[in-house]
Amino acid sequence: MSHYIVERERDLHRAQCVLAAIEQLPLELLPVSREAVLAAAHVKARFALSYADACVVAAAQQHGAIVVTGDPEFVAVESLISVEWLPQL
Repeated sequence: MSHYIVERERDLHRAQCVLAAIEQLPLELLPVSREAVLAAAHVKARFALSYADACVVAAAQQHGAIVVTGDPEFVAVESLISVEWLPQL
């Protein structure tokens, strides 16, 4: 779940705890270049995804990354990227 969803469905304290846990993971923040924005726009034009999800798809394509998600919208782009599905809660 993203930070805003946890805050909306639970509370701010729980969202902050989730964010703190995520910040402990070995993640790399990617810069947003013009090329990345245009790649995301191309994905968004072809698939019914949010712009944020289109950014994830474009980044995964560029970096050969696996998207880890439980969001069913990513079924539509499994031909473009590798998806590891989280169990539904």
